[in-house]
This record gives sequence, C-alpha cells and structure tokens, in this order.
Amino acid sequence: MLHIGAGLIGLVSGAVALYALKGANLHRKSGMIFVYAMLFMSSTGAVMAALKPQRLSLIAGVLTFYLVVTALLTVRRRVVGFHWIDLGAMLVALTAGIAGIRLGSEALASATGKIDGLPATPAFVLGAVALLAALLDVRMMARGLQGAHRIARHLWRMCFALFIAAASFFLVEAEGGVPRPIRNLALLSIPVLLVLVLMFFWLARVLFRQRYRRA
Repeated sequence: MLHIGAGLIGLVSGAVALYALKGANLHRKSGMIFVYAMLFMSSTGAVMAALKPQRLSLIAGVLTFYLVVTALLTVRRRVVGFHWIDLGAMLVALTAGIAGIRLGSEALASATGKIDGLPATPAFVLGAVALLAALLDVRMMARGLQGAHRIARHLWRMCFALFIAAASFFLVEAEGGVPRPIRNLALLSIPVLLVLVLMFFWLARVLFRQRYRRA
C-alpha cells in the first residue's frame, strides 16, 4: 500500500511539475515531492520485483531511481563536470541497459514471445533508454554540461521517470488499480503518451529558445 500510495503521489506531483511554470515556486515544490515519492516507489518496487522475481519490473525500478537521482543532481550542481557519483550512476545505467536488451532477446527467443508474462518491447525500450542515458553520462563527464543542455538533461530524465510510473499504473497494473468502466487500452494510453508529448514539447522549448541557452 505504501508503494502504491507513493506511486499515486508521484503521478500527481509529477503532473503538476510538468504543467507548472518552470523554475517557479510551484514547480520546485511539486518537483521535490515528485522526487521523494518516486525514489520511495522505485526502490520499494525494485525490491519487491527482485523477491518475486519479476526481472523487467526490477529493471524499471532501478532505471527510474537512477533517472530521478541524476536529474536532481543536474540542477543541484550549476556546472556539471566529472564526479565519482556520476561514474557510479553511469555504471548503473549501463548495467540496466544491458540487462534490458538481454531480457528482450530472451523474450523473443521464448515460445510465448514473453518474459515473466510481459512482451519483449518494454524490455528493449527500457534497455535502449538506459544505454542512451549511460552514453550521455559519458559525454557529460568528458565535456561538462551547462546552459540549455543542463536543463534538457534534467527535464527528459524526470519526464521519462514519470512516463515509466504512468505506464506501470495505467497499462501494466491496470487490472488492479484502474476502475473497470475505464479499463480500455486506448483510453488508458492517453495519459501515458501525453507525458512523452509534453516531454518533447518542453525539450524543444528548452533547446531552441534563446532565453534557456543563457540559463
């Protein structure tokens, strides 16, 4: 129940932070609530997934925790260079990425096309995102990170963590958490896809508007 409660708080606070004026007081406060809720939800989810075991859920929990922590560190440090914690985080993302791709390959090779009851696609998506994040970590440690790219790093990582939480609640766990009258795949996909749409919208504004380049 604590895990579910933290997930709901994360979804609500994440939605508020996503729609609020970036940098404003509401954005900062809702964002910190989102961070605490997501760290609790992802860590407890990863532990429960390891005990079941549900390998894809374990990867999702680890990746979500990593994304939120690295997104928070990005805005807490004005100029980002090489830090040992960044190296450790990169290794976590690399491990999760390799595990995701391997899990997806196992699912494709299985008789049912599934692994732990889930298809291969989510495993490949999580694995690819984790590997991309690890590659961007390497680039950041080598070149540093400032201005618009620093904000973009914070933005996409927080948004993708919210996307994982939304997909888990509305799609994966819909059977137990969503009322039957609205338990429709097309309908439940809307809030999940909306997170991605808004993520790309804000990324475009951050990367192409001049006022963010001077942040």
